[in-house]
Amino acid sequence: MHDCPALLAALSVNPWFASLPVEVRAHMVGQAEPVRLRRGEMLFRQGDAASGLYALVAGTLKMSTLREDGKEAILAVIEAGVWFGEISLIDDQPRTHDATAVGKVEALLLPRSVFDTLMQRADFAGAIAALLAARIRLLYGIVEDATLRSTRARVARRLLLLARGDAALSPGPRARVPVSQEGLAMMLGMTRQTLSTQLRLLADEGMIELGYRCIEVVSVERLRHLIG
Repeated sequence: MHDCPALLAALSVNPWFASLPVEVRAHMVGQAEPVRLRRGEMLFRQGDAASGLYALVAGTLKMSTLREDGKEAILAVIEAGVWFGEISLIDDQPRTHDATAVGKVEALLLPRSVFDTLMQRADFAGAIAALLAARIRLLYGIVEDATLRSTRARVARRLLLLARGDAALSPGPRARVPVSQEGLAMMLGMTRQTLSTQLRLLADEGMIELGYRCIEVVSVERLRHLIG
């Protein structure tokens, strides 16, 4: 059992979830099953069948994929408040990537049967469409970065995305981005050395400050200017 009112309030901080009617939100939380993971445990693997829609209550998950040579690419970082996993529920295809706990994780699983019933509601189906549209915009931006933007601009854009919670896409950025340089390098598909050089340049110009497994965004405006 879980404390539905407390979870409802905590999850409603997320703009997407907050946009749903309160009775839909209450139903989702009430029907969801708790899931707990230790550091390094996987919520699901690439190729798994979709069992439902997830919400991250506490902790952090990395969405990643492994190449045949063992190299990992981090696609996104999921933080508390985010609902995810809708793609495989819609197209009835296997999971597209791995979801791994970065530390201790608490999540909710909304069973597929409940999700399918909610999809019969126009307001919920519309919200899922909006969620997918936001994901597509994010992916288009990443593709644009990889093909058109300089290395420096790619780093700046990803820092700004992470400042908004990456997949959460909160309206306002936060100053502290909880990410290691190694993790950021894997997100951007570049070497640690290349990233370190770019971060030092941004720090020297006063746009960011480097900390232990975190980066402080000093000037959102100047980072945005780099993107163009």
